[in-house]
Amino acid sequence: MATKIRLQRSGKKKKALYSMIVADSRSKRDGKFIEKLGTFNPGVNPPAVVIDFERALYWVKTGAEISDSMRTVLSAQGVLMKKHLDGGVTKGALTQEQADAKFQAWLTGKEGQVAQTAKSNALAAEEAKRKKLAAEKASSEAKAAATAAKLAEAAAAQAAAEAPVAEAEAPATAAEEAPSAE
Repeated sequence: MATKIRLQRSGKKKKALYSMIVADSRSKRDGKFIEKLGTFNPGVNPPAVVIDFERALYWVKTGAEISDSMRTVLSAQGVLMKKHLDGGVTKGALTQEQADAKFQAWLTGKEGQVAQTAKSNALAAEEAKRKKLAAEKASSEAKAAATAAKLAEAAAAQAAAEAPVAEAEAPATAAEEAPSAE
């Protein structure tokens, strides 16, 4: 029986969650499986991966076929690196201590990269929030200026409308006073 390490989809539409499974290569994507190795959530940045490292390493070493997407995930988690280093120990190219030291150095570098990615994502989100707030503030100020201009224009129009009425009343009162002065 040929085994395959692959993803099994679950979750809602457009909000996929995946289970990392070992299954018979002939079984359906969401069908029966041999063992569940972990979960994968691509909906967050960086993607959340929970994996049973030892069991994944066991299945990779026993020759389970790996799907392309799982190869990427296992490579990012260090399972394939550990298999590579263990192969070097088996062939006598390096000792177990050297292999463990190389793996720890690789793991530390990888954690630094993930932390840097998370930090840059947080900074980018903060910058986007700041730009959105500045744009909203500028829009609000522009609306306030437009409203103030309309109010000033309406006040000027009202004052202009009242001024001719006052001028029309003034000559009439002057005309009334003129005949009485005679």
